[in-house]
Amino acid sequence: MKRHVLLLWLLVCSGMTEAIEPISTTIAVGMAAALTGFLASYQNIFYYFHECCRPEWISFNRTGLRIDLENKLFGQHIASRIILKAVNGFMNNDNPKKPLVLSLHGWTGTGKNFVSKLIAESVYKEGMHSKFVHVFTSELHFPHQSQSAIYKSQLQQWIKGNVTNCERSMFVFDEMDKMHPGLIDSIKPYLDYYDKLDGVSYRKSIFIFLSNAGGENIVQTALDFWRAGRDREEIELKDLETALSLSVFNNNKSGFFHTSLIDKNLVDFFVPFLPLEYKHVVQCAMAEMKGRELQQDRGVADKVARDLVYFPKSDRVFSVKGCKTIESKLDYYT
Repeated sequence: MKRHVLLLWLLVCSGMTEAIEPISTTIAVGMAAALTGFLASYQNIFYYFHECCRPEWISFNRTGLRIDLENKLFGQHIASRIILKAVNGFMNNDNPKKPLVLSLHGWTGTGKNFVSKLIAESVYKEGMHSKFVHVFTSELHFPHQSQSAIYKSQLQQWIKGNVTNCERSMFVFDEMDKMHPGLIDSIKPYLDYYDKLDGVSYRKSIFIFLSNAGGENIVQTALDFWRAGRDREEIELKDLETALSLSVFNNNKSGFFHTSLIDKNLVDFFVPFLPLEYKHVVQCAMAEMKGRELQQDRGVADKVARDLVYFPKSDRVFSVKGCKTIESKLDYYT
């Protein structure tokens, strides 16, 4: 009704209602109502075609994430379980006390970037292409240590600006092991237990850190289990988490070196990604063929898997690069 009155007031101010009879005024109000309905419909159409910070574009798909983790992520029983529970619990909480902060660790090619993509696709209609998903890489965005002070200020402004635009923002920090120590501490307030900072709430945002740091500890644990004749599925988070967080915290070449994020327990989960075995590489190759809509050929998948480097050299148990080079190898064999 207020919109109708406003539109009518605009008509009055423009002189269009001068000497109008009461019945004409009624018509004007009707026109205003019709115009309001049109504008509302137009707004809804705009939301349909243009990505906005609304449920039409941001809505968590738990079933989709579970199926993707089960069918597309191989050899990572610990990571799959943690990711599903963490994201599900966070996205279904209408009033979280702090942002969700995940730190994914493991050697290259084990699935860290891939999991970030799956999370984005389960939350945002546009997935990683959403304007509410922001990826930072050390060598691209923070290349010069001498400019750390500038980077800290820029990073704070980037995050504040984007969360102001949409509280359901997601930030991915890749190559944390190459990030300058101390830089990530600049965003510590945004990850803490605050209702608002300068009028902005960060509690519904997601922060994901990706790092190779701590990978040696994870690999060593996997090797110990293998040498003891134990199945890798027997490895539990408790076998890795404490040693992982300590090694990352004390690694002076890591962006987490002596960071307050760890010291103040602001990282919700340190998620270990185990080294991949031959069978997992085969699964990766088969999945890649399926993704390309090619006929799934186990023979080709075996050729791709055999072409990779494994360690220990004498036993060829774990792939050195995981599934990272599968795409290019498959191009060669197909």
